[in-house]
Formats: sequence, structure tokens, C-alpha cells
Amino acid sequence: MDSFVIEGGRPLSGTIRAAGNKNGALPILAGCLLTSEPVTLTNVPRIRDVETMVELLADLGADAAWTGANEVRVHAAQLRKTALDTELAKRIRASFLLAGPLLARERRATLPPPGGDVIGRRRLDPHIHALTELGATIAISGSYEMTTTGLRGASIFLDEASVMATENTVMAAVLAAGDTVLANAACEPHVQDLCRFLVSLGAHIEGIGSNVLRIRGAAALHGGSHRISPDHIEVASFIGLAAVTGGELRIEDAAPDDLVGIVPAFRRLGVHITVEGTTIRVPAGQPLVIQDDLGGQIPKIEDGPWPNFPADLTSIAVAVATQATGTILIFEKMFENRLFFVDKLVAMGARIILCDPHRAIINGPSKLYGERLESPDIRAGMAMLIASLCAEGRSVIGNIRQIDRGYERIDERLRAVGAEIARVPVR
Repeated sequence: MDSFVIEGGRPLSGTIRAAGNKNGALPILAGCLLTSEPVTLTNVPRIRDVETMVELLADLGADAAWTGANEVRVHAAQLRKTALDTELAKRIRASFLLAGPLLARERRATLPPPGGDVIGRRRLDPHIHALTELGATIAISGSYEMTTTGLRGASIFLDEASVMATENTVMAAVLAAGDTVLANAACEPHVQDLCRFLVSLGAHIEGIGSNVLRIRGAAALHGGSHRISPDHIEVASFIGLAAVTGGELRIEDAAPDDLVGIVPAFRRLGVHITVEGTTIRVPAGQPLVIQDDLGGQIPKIEDGPWPNFPADLTSIAVAVATQATGTILIFEKMFENRLFFVDKLVAMGARIILCDPHRAIINGPSKLYGERLESPDIRAGMAMLIASLCAEGRSVIGNIRQIDRGYERIDERLRAVGAEIARVPVR
């Protein structure tokens, strides 16, 4: 298992390019099973979670392989089985995204409980409810045994705006007989990208970008090609990195419209950006001062369904807030374990009060010092990386496979903009 060894206190300056969206690539790869014709995907992030999904497709019988540094070709002419490999499935939560495509294509699926980050309870109930409404019969006994005599359109209301449940439902519905109306649908950028991908293959989806999707089932989908949209979570992570290290960073190949709920939260932390087409510029030497609410009240950053501030960025917001003058409340509503990494930042010198599993008060700025750390999940790992890059002295971050699951070649890309970071094998 490798570690990152980081010498902090060096500003990041230069140009870095955003990778493709991890949370977009995973459902789009699953969606390739909906057609028996070849599909080529470009701008695919070469990260652990995506590699696992490619392995899952190949294990099911699809011809799925990397054909370039960031290109994957999938040809699911025939599938030899509909049961997911247990060891592969438990590596990623996105393995459950294969339920919808397998039911639509093969009328059956066997899925072990999915893996993924341990950041709190992550319900599968909306998936089960929606797929049942579409005509699936589901038995749960250690694994999820799903069968159908034929999916049919339905009017469905998700009891939470779950991203993955929305994606699973849409993929099942595009080949179901008749019309489906999906209300309280998630509408994050990666959900929109999946819908655009499916439309490019011949699916009929209306309402993309809204929380009500209308899907008319098609007899079949055809092959095609699709470029994965930029990862707005990675773009925001780089904005945070630049702000706390004080350098000027240009982030290329971004999608500024996908930052609609992110930019105001960063502005509240004193971080300002400029937009030049698809390039985001973070000016150097910004004085990070938290913007109080009216009357001098303590402000807060809280997450929520799109277009609110993304839950994946609450950890990053905490790290940036440690370097801003003032006091702010970070309110993580969605996952009860997401903030449990803050003790690592406290050990580095951060002044953070964890009020309860969902709320943390940060008072800054704090001078941080290098520490030995362990990454519990993808986004906490990036928060620790942000803290380490602005800390005084050396930090060692272990369990970096968590960071590798979400950020492609992060050490190489950060070295190119001035970070002193090394990947060191641990024996």
C-alpha cells in the first residue's frame, strides 16, 4: 500500500486540466449494456473505481477494454451471465448501477451488496421501490435477486432525490414498454450527462436538468460515442487547493455551469475565481476572509440535492475554512459519517468543534503542521491533501488508494503545478 509524502507551504501555480467526471463515467459505463452495438467513451478518468466497473462489464461477458489513455470501448453483443462477481462488486457502490441495465436487457440480475465509502447509511430503498414499480420482482437474501417478465413504464416518485436510484431507474425505463414519469429525480451534472449519453444512443428522455424526467421506452438502443463531461467536484477541489496555498492556478476543460451551487459557497470562504470560457482562474494571494451573514451572524455552508452545494465537497470546504479568517458552520445533512475525519485536521492544528455527526464549526485561520494521516474515504483524503499542502513541514498520508479511487494521477498532476508530493511504497 502506497503513501503520499508531502512537504507543505508551497503555492500551486500553473495550469491543470480537469479529468472526466467519475460519477458520470460509472453509470455511463453501466449504460453501455443497454445496446448490443459498440460504444466508445472518451475523457474517461483512469481511476480505481472506473477500472473496477470495466472489469465488472468484462466479467459479465461484454467486450470492455481501455483503447487509449482515457478511452474505453464496450461491445456487449452478448452477455454470458447476469450475476455480478462478489469480489468486484464489493469494491464500489456503483456496482449496483448494473441492476437497471441487466433487468432491461436480460430480464434478470443478481447483485451482492455494493461496496463504497463508509460515510453513513446509504439507502438502496429508492432503487428497489422504483425497479419494482417498473415491473421487477426482487428477493433479498444476502444478495438482491431481480427478475422481470418485462419492464413497463410507470409513474414513480422517489422518496429521496437519490443520484444512483435516478440513474438506475432511467436506465431501466429507456427500454421499458410505454412511458415513465420519474418525479423527485436527482439532476446533478453527472445525471444529466448519463441522460444525454442515452439520448445519443436513441433513448427518449425529456426534462433533462430538472427533477421530473419523462421517458418513452424504445425498442432498442444503438451504438455510438460519447465524451464524459468534466468533473465539477475535481474542479472545486483544485480551486480549494489553489486558494489555501496562495498560488495562481488555471483549471482547463471545466464546465462553469456545473459550478452554480459551488462558487457562492467558496465566495463565502473568501475564495474568488474568474471564468474564461472553459477555464477557471484562481488568482494568487487571496486574503481568505469568511463573509458573515447580515448583522454579523455566523454563516454556514450546507449541502443538498443539486443545484445546492454538493455533499462530496463538504470535506473540502472544511479544509479550506481552516485557512480563512472568521467562523463558519459546515452542515453536512446527507451522511452521518462524512465529518468524522476532522480529528485529523485538529491534530494538525485546526480549530474545529464537531457539534454532532452532521455539523462542524471552524474558526480560522489556523497554522497547520505536518502530521501522519490516514484517508478514510475519497473526499476526506482530498481534504487531508489540501491541509497537508498548506501545512508547515512534512505530512504522510496513508491509505491513499481511497484518493486514487476518485482522482486520476493526482500526485503527478499536482507536481506539475509546484506541489512537493511523492508516492512512496509502504512495506
